Amino acid sequence: MRRNLLIWGPFALFGLIFVLFMGGLFAPADRDIDSHMIGQPLPQFQLQAAVADRPALASSDFATGKPRLLNIFASWCTPCIAEAPYLQQLADRGVDIYGVAIRDRPQDVAGFLARNGNPYARIGADGLSEVQLGIGSSGVPETFVIDGKGHIRYQHIGEIRAADVPMLITKLQEAQVP
Repeated sequence: MRRNLLIWGPFALFGLIFVLFMGGLFAPADRDIDSHMIGQPLPQFQLQAAVADRPALASSDFATGKPRLLNIFASWCTPCIAEAPYLQQLADRGVDIYGVAIRDRPQDVAGFLARNGNPYARIGADGLSEVQLGIGSSGVPETFVIDGKGHIRYQHIGEIRAADVPMLITKLQEAQVP
C-alpha cells in the first residue's frame, strides 16, 4: 500500500497542478477593477507635447464640460498596436481621445502614429511614468473615461477590442456632466 502511494502520489500531484493551470488558462480575463481613483479628480499635471503635430496635455484640458477618453500607450507596446483601429473607430464617432505616451522618444511616437493611425486630439509625453502612476495605471495600454469636470469615471485595463467600443461610448454618455 505504501509503495503504491509513493508511485502514484507524484502523478496525482502533477494531475492536480495541471488541472489548476488549465483552469487559469481558460478562465475569462477580468478587466474590471476596483480602482481607488474612480470618482477622484485627475492629479494635476502638465506634460510637454509628445509629437510636433499635436498639442501638449494638461489635467486642466479635461475640465471643459465634455467627457473624454484618456489613453495610456507607448510605441513599444504590442497591444497598443492591436487597439489602434478601435481607438480610430471611437475618434471617427466623435469621441475626443487624449493620449499619454509613456517612456518614449518623440521620433518613436511619431513612427508609431504614422504606422497605426493617430486618433488623438492631444498627446502628452510622460517620460518617467509619473502621470501614468498618479492616475492608477500600472501598464499599457489602459484607457480612462474622464468626465467634463476632470474626474475619473472608468478604467479599462488592456487593449480596447471591438466589443469594448459600444461599452466605452455608453460610459462616456454616463459621464456627461449635468
